Amino acid sequence: MTDAPIDIAAHPSLSSIDRADWDACACPESSDGRPIDPFTTYRFLKALEDSGSVGPGTGWQPRYLTAAIEGHIIAVAPLYAKGHSQGEYMFDFNWAHAYENAGGRYYPKLQMAVPFTPATGRRFLTRPGFEAVGMSALVQGAVQIASDNELSSLHATFCTEGEAIAAAEMGLLHRTGQQFHWENKGYADFDGFLADLSSRKRKNIRKERSTAQGFGGEIISLTGDAIQPHHWDAFWQFYQDTGNRKWGTPYLTRAFFDEAHAHLRDDILLVLAVEDGVPVAGALNMIGRDTLFGRYWGCTAHFPALHFELCYYQAIDYAIAQGMARVEAGAQGEHKLARGYLPVATHSVHWFADAGFRDAIARYLQAERDAIDHEIEVLTSYGPFRKDNREEQQ
Repeated sequence: MTDAPIDIAAHPSLSSIDRADWDACACPESSDGRPIDPFTTYRFLKALEDSGSVGPGTGWQPRYLTAAIEGHIIAVAPLYAKGHSQGEYMFDFNWAHAYENAGGRYYPKLQMAVPFTPATGRRFLTRPGFEAVGMSALVQGAVQIASDNELSSLHATFCTEGEAIAAAEMGLLHRTGQQFHWENKGYADFDGFLADLSSRKRKNIRKERSTAQGFGGEIISLTGDAIQPHHWDAFWQFYQDTGNRKWGTPYLTRAFFDEAHAHLRDDILLVLAVEDGVPVAGALNMIGRDTLFGRYWGCTAHFPALHFELCYYQAIDYAIAQGMARVEAGAQGEHKLARGYLPVATHSVHWFADAGFRDAIARYLQAERDAIDHEIEVLTSYGPFRKDNREEQQ
């Protein structure tokens, strides 16, 4: 069957792709439970599209990719034509500046990614049994689309390490970055996690949690049907506040949270701090099969240490209670190190139409990878774990 011609198509809307076909490639494991990666599911990407968070006027124009053999879809990819580099979290602003200074036109480009989501997961989504041929078809198809349309480049961000290695063997350039993740070592409870830390860090976290939990209200964790529409009204205010401070303009529309309530609430853990019946701060997490993904935080007033409690410690509590392997706390933030989140490498792959620019980027990426490796090693050595546990944690 794999000797038959493979047809590649780009689609401007998920509506033109059957939901079952997409999810058979994106999350085949979800037939017997949660998907490993909730962000590449049809329902999540469709919520972005239906809410207007991607599409006309956003700089994220969908070009969802499919690879089919005799009409049977074997692979898909979340692909977008980008008019800017915002909302990516593995940024190429310097590349764009250099390219345009040299007289080139960097935008539009192709981006294989989950918009606004710095979470590692498969980007080359294949049906079981079609992993190699499906990924090869998606890579060749995306490069061909970029070349045929005279686009500067193709980028697949926050892919898995295995995908990055395979794509590099196909001629794409491999880039690494860094995030902070918490790993569950089979802890029975939060105190079990604290026991692995140095005495000073353990005391600091206990003090921080006590301060946060004494803010004057209660902290509640909601998922599924426990999340009500008025909770989204409150969280929208939190999200706008954070978005205005960090990005200038929030990426997600208000309608996205309505879509989330309708189609994604079983995938969401919403942690709220409530004072006199009114939510005053909140953190939104997405629930994967073995990973809790911290995504958004916001508040309407400042409360000491509440950010750390809602975003990091409540996430650890939930992961331990659910037997999850890790918590991914999103982009940036060396302050996470003191709270038990250790540095890990993230991966992306890149193709450039211009051979000279490609060679320059290749040299840069080698130096950057060496620097990232060194930084991860140094930061890990400064982690909060007891010295006798550090080798195990690495």
